[in-house]
Amino acid sequence: MWEIFVAFVLGIVEGLTEFAPVSSTGHMILVDDMFLHSDKLFSKEVATSFKVVIQLGSILAVVIVFKERFMNLLGLKKDLSVAEQGQKLNLKHVIVGMMPAAVLGFLFKDYIDDLFSAKRVVIGLAAGGLLMIVADWFRPSRAKVKTVDQITYKHAIGIGLFQCIALWPGFSRSGSTMSGGVLMGLGHRAAADFTFIMAVPVMFGASALSLVKGWSSFTIDALPFFIVGFISAFIFALISIRFFLKLINKIKLAPFGMYRIVLAAIIYFFCL
Repeated sequence: MWEIFVAFVLGIVEGLTEFAPVSSTGHMILVDDMFLHSDKLFSKEVATSFKVVIQLGSILAVVIVFKERFMNLLGLKKDLSVAEQGQKLNLKHVIVGMMPAAVLGFLFKDYIDDLFSAKRVVIGLAAGGLLMIVADWFRPSRAKVKTVDQITYKHAIGIGLFQCIALWPGFSRSGSTMSGGVLMGLGHRAAADFTFIMAVPVMFGASALSLVKGWSSFTIDALPFFIVGFISAFIFALISIRFFLKLINKIKLAPFGMYRIVLAAIIYFFCL
């Protein structure tokens, strides 16, 4: 039963933090390494695969929240045209935005994997927090792009380049891309919408590759652990994303940045 409880709690942590700009990796270190120690319950391969599975739960939550948008992007919704819905964002914008990080991630995957350590996550947490505070301080006084449908290819490639920073562990994909979008003149909600939409193919591709490599870890004994974690992550990601999208225009990025810096200090003094 302890294994199921651990899976449930880690699913909650993943779901609440994966798409909020606070670094799910940092929170996993804080909760898992300090209290739960999931790596001691199963082999390293199973623990690694579990983190991929719960990430897929979070990805599914994004697909549900933006299901109408994804249906139009993929040309699956035939009853209403893109023009009638006022949706000018197309699949090319998403591809342009995801390409920089996808190319760098593919070329330097082994090096990036070797970067992972608790100390580097703390650096990423703090640096990402500072970037978010700076983004709010130096953003244009009036956002030129108020909705995701006003995003141009120039915006998409710029946000994609900012996403490359998140290849450093703990920096946070959503934190870096939202900060980049805000600095380029996007409203906070527009930056958040594009960040979530663009994250799905990037995260799904990376997760699928990891699952293929770790397929042997899916044993009967570990299956309940995976299922509970996946469901937990999906439910809490669904709640977190909807709440965050309602909140972001009101509080902006700086409070999340300050929170990240405090979290980095806690992990540094109590986990390292």
